Amino acid sequence: MYEITFDEEAINLLNTLPKEIKERIFDKVISTKTSPFHFFERLTGRKDYKLRVGDYRVIADIDQMNNTIKVTVIGHRKNIYKNLN
Repeated sequence: MYEITFDEEAINLLNTLPKEIKERIFDKVISTKTSPFHFFERLTGRKDYKLRVGDYRVIADIDQMNNTIKVTVIGHRKNIYKNLN
């Protein structure tokens, strides 16, 4: 079982979304606790992973050694990848 944490930036982005989308994203992230690699897909050329939730993407770092999922960015699919550095 993995422990999930959210960066402050991810929480701020999540809070700007409508309630139903926010709940859908949160529920999907929580559902990945038992098997994150079944849901998350590695980003090409990067160490982090993406989770698709409708038109939104959740970017996270998954640490297998410590069994943690750290959600770093949440955003719409049309501009989420432009904001990654």
